[in-house]
Amino acid sequence: MTNSKSLKVAIVTGGQLHERDVSLHSANRVATELRKYGHQLQFLELDRDLLDGLSDFSPDVVWPIIHGREGEDGSLQDLLELSGLPYVGTGPKGCRISISKPVAKSVVEKNGLPTPRSVALPQMLFRQVGADTLLTEVSRRLGYPLMVKPSRGGSAMGVTYVENERALRTAMVNAFSYDDEVLIERFVPGREISVSIVQEATTPRALPPVEIRTDIGRYDFDARYLTGRTEFFSPAPLNAELDTRIRALALDCHRVLELEGFSRIDMIIDTAGNPWFIDANVVPGMTDTSLWPLAAQADLGFGKLINAITSEAAVRGARA
Repeated sequence: MTNSKSLKVAIVTGGQLHERDVSLHSANRVATELRKYGHQLQFLELDRDLLDGLSDFSPDVVWPIIHGREGEDGSLQDLLELSGLPYVGTGPKGCRISISKPVAKSVVEKNGLPTPRSVALPQMLFRQVGADTLLTEVSRRLGYPLMVKPSRGGSAMGVTYVENERALRTAMVNAFSYDDEVLIERFVPGREISVSIVQEATTPRALPPVEIRTDIGRYDFDARYLTGRTEFFSPAPLNAELDTRIRALALDCHRVLELEGFSRIDMIIDTAGNPWFIDANVVPGMTDTSLWPLAAQADLGFGKLINAITSEAAVRGARA
């Protein structure tokens, strides 16, 4: 990876939506590592003072660390490009593809990569057609169990596991409180695996896979951010052949979704040993219980990789 020098790094974090606290924790952890390398840091909020703050600080590179729609839908990245500022991570196009779980799954499936069967339903359609008709058809076509998720967002907020139509109705109400479109996905039982990606120059590389085991068998919001609910295995205990296949699938997903810099690909390995794409993260969590840092630590080390991708983003910006 690129050798580093002291840089002025603006960290844009916070946001006003559901994942503000997680974003702030991620930003603080990244900042702690960057300070060890002598970088000068400035924290900025995504608000009306952002552009003035960026202009006054004149950073060498920007770290957008806002989880969820505000930081991952491509609009912040568009703003940074309009401002002529280099930044860490995926560009606007890849963000727009990946922020929508149904769109990301469609792109993955179109490219011949495995992802569970699903349907995306907007809230407006429920009003027009009727909940009874739609949910009965979903039950008939997809069967149970299912996972119900807001189409956009992260940190497993609004995500529910359901085993019958009554639970499905409750889960839909919960998910619609986070987004006006909901993804209903066939649940695949198996091992939950996360593969983090880091891009070295133009070549993405898969870090050691991490396996997540929870006390209820599903990685929900509480399991992600409350200690004691989850065990992490980093690297995941996989045989060489399966490890190779999982990393290859993650890299294929990173490529077809047009991700850049770094990312995290979440998947399930079913009981037959087949990996399935579940979700892509363009701004992975960086908290003490997050998966990308675990994978990085099992590789070259969390701080080294944070410093390296920061330095490379600054170099790319200087060359542009």
